[in-house]
Amino acid sequence: MHSFKELLEKFEQQFGKRQFPEKPANLYDPAQYILGIGGKRVRPVLCLLGNELFDELHPDAYNAANAIELFHNFTLIHDDIMDKAPLRRGMPTVHTKYNDAAAILAGDVMLIHCYEYLNKINSKTRQKLVNVFNKAAREVCEGQQLDMDLEQMLPEQVNYADYVNMIALKTSVLLAASLQLGAIIGGGSEGNQHHLYEFGKNVGIAFQIQDDYLDAFGDPEKFGKQQGGDILINKKTFLLLKALELCSPAQKAHLHQLMDTNPDNKVAEVLQVFHDCRVDEWAEKEKERFSQAAYEHLDAIAVLSARKEPLKDLAGFLLTRQH
Repeated sequence: MHSFKELLEKFEQQFGKRQFPEKPANLYDPAQYILGIGGKRVRPVLCLLGNELFDELHPDAYNAANAIELFHNFTLIHDDIMDKAPLRRGMPTVHTKYNDAAAILAGDVMLIHCYEYLNKINSKTRQKLVNVFNKAAREVCEGQQLDMDLEQMLPEQVNYADYVNMIALKTSVLLAASLQLGAIIGGGSEGNQHHLYEFGKNVGIAFQIQDDYLDAFGDPEKFGKQQGGDILINKKTFLLLKALELCSPAQKAHLHQLMDTNPDNKVAEVLQVFHDCRVDEWAEKEKERFSQAAYEHLDAIAVLSARKEPLKDLAGFLLTRQH
């Protein structure tokens, strides 16, 4: 058994080499660029952890992990184009550094490269792995579309359950599928695969709640971002949606005024409304609800408890982090 840190080092050793040919440079350099600007590599390491939960680490797990990391970065390239985002991980986004056309093609070739890795996997499990991968890939696209749809709606028009579903599709299913892919390679049963998938899915939702909370209430020195960045752009978050549900008519009117006029003290004023509505306390409880569901599924997996420790440690870190 290995820790997350140990598996991250193992993954980087084989993934860190150049993934694409040198030429044509205008196609492959943008794809290589985004892989070189960092990232936590959580998804591919989850695949390795999913494998080790049931058996010794298998070479096929690295092929699946590589496909996952390439797919994740493919989605980031295209999401950044759709969002017109200038920065990713503190560096210029691919479409900013190159251009939109180059970024679209770079994403396309990364997606093709995913399947080259999947095709290297042992034929006994390949079809099952491809089915799980394709389902997750399709759902990530669905989540991105739902996110764009919700952006066109007023906050009060957004149903909380629909928002949770969007987060699950856009963020959580790839975490969950990464674990399941590893479990398939490790020989985990269908029942164990289900529980591991649900563990990852619930951790992903709790992770997003924590992220929204830290953006509003976290220490900017630790979080590494401007406090209230989501508030400044009127982003629909768990906190805003719940505040509009819980607050009084007067507080709701005040929130709308702040969102419409963007005064200099906007962040402080919105945070005060959040505090008054106790939405910060609600967020802690909601994160705990999804966290508890995740741990229940992890407990239900029929393997020795000691084999689950790396996953418990990782989930604990992700859900208590301050940055």
